[in-house]
Amino acid sequence: MRTAMTNRTGLYRSRHGVIRGVCRGVAEYLDFSVFWTRMIAVGLLIFTGIWPIVGIYLLAMLVMKPEPLIPLETDDEAEFYNSYTHSRSMALQRLKRIYDKIDRRVQRMEHAVTAREYDWDQRLNRNL
Repeated sequence: MRTAMTNRTGLYRSRHGVIRGVCRGVAEYLDFSVFWTRMIAVGLLIFTGIWPIVGIYLLAMLVMKPEPLIPLETDDEAEFYNSYTHSRSMALQRLKRIYDKIDRRVQRMEHAVTAREYDWDQRLNRNL
């Protein structure tokens, strides 16, 4: 069950995995079978002992970012997603700066249009 994220470049936890999606995320990143990735993980679990592999798996769950819900198409989208997964407050500040710039531009346009000196007849090319 491959998603639309097959062309992604980063290592993410899959949202369709069994236990937090680590094995599926690694398998998709390496373009390898999920079954064999899980079998390798179980084999390592059996042959090296339970706690080292469980610790590595838990660390991978904490370190790996979750897979984006929608495909990332541009570098800006990937940058925003990465900044959001690392620091939500930074991502929210970035969005606030973007919308503040847009708000200032709209206010300047409104000010120009609603000024007393604005000549609607001339702008609309009406001849009275």
